Amino acid sequence: MIKTRFTELFGIKHPIVQGGMQWVGRAELASAVSNAGGLGILTGLTQPTPDDLRKEIVRCRGMTDQPFGVNLTILPTLVPRPYGEYIDAIVESGVKIVETAGNNPKPFLPKLKDAGIKVIHKCTSVRHGVSAEKAGVDAISMDGFECAGHPGEDDVPNLVLLPAAANVIKIPMLASGGFGDARGLVAALALGCEGINMGTRFMATKEAPIHDKVKQALVDGDERATSLIFRTMRNTSRVYANSVARKAIEMEHEGKTIQEIGPLVAGARGKVVYETGDLEHGIWSAGTVMGLIRDVPSCKELIERIVSEAETMIRDKLAKSIAA
Repeated sequence: MIKTRFTELFGIKHPIVQGGMQWVGRAELASAVSNAGGLGILTGLTQPTPDDLRKEIVRCRGMTDQPFGVNLTILPTLVPRPYGEYIDAIVESGVKIVETAGNNPKPFLPKLKDAGIKVIHKCTSVRHGVSAEKAGVDAISMDGFECAGHPGEDDVPNLVLLPAAANVIKIPMLASGGFGDARGLVAALALGCEGINMGTRFMATKEAPIHDKVKQALVDGDERATSLIFRTMRNTSRVYANSVARKAIEMEHEGKTIQEIGPLVAGARGKVVYETGDLEHGIWSAGTVMGLIRDVPSCKELIERIVSEAETMIRDKLAKSIAA
């Protein structure tokens, strides 16, 4: 068993976290990850209202007696979201772990900390990680350039980002972006982290509540099968490289505004992809870790495989290398 400061602080068996994913982080997946000894995360804004989030928390609690958390991504949107009401739903539901992302979580921390909630903040740069630590979060999930969704604008991959962050951040830190197997877990530990956060890899599991065609696309894809949209607007997002992503990039280079491109890349269209398996209906997030995905196991099978292979790698392969 691999124990770290993160597993001890958050009361989980294995140092593996399922990151919050829009439309994907539902009770089926979060509970399966938690039941397997990892930390499952519900995606707060997947639920259309705070009351719906309350119901999803109840549903997840009925599927696992292990710790799980809720992700809340705080970003400016064309249609304002009642973030404060989502925070109230989380607090009132008795959830004790929250993953924040997007903007600085500082304004929300007093209410969360007063409720005894531990906060993991997702960052894409060392400076933002340092700021979050000073603000009082309990752990950092550091996202490298390889990640799905928003990798930030610095374009720093994890081989440099993680040790640079570990040099100055003292609280437990997760490695996020490009992680999907035992080699990644061992590397993350060596780079100064206390565990890994996986998103795309958990999409390709039996319990992920998305269409099998999406899962198969992740198996069939490789590390080159993603696109970066909104680069020129400094709002970069890594998505699956389909015709919609290519059209969005084309419109972007034609000088079209976010308002003009918006209907093409609307989140509702991505939801349809996950529900129907029509891979070309909209954009959907996927990371470069596709290059490592070759099967669709259960969450239990995946987590146990990663941990057991990592233990063997640390105990046998690396130890023998040193002895040689």
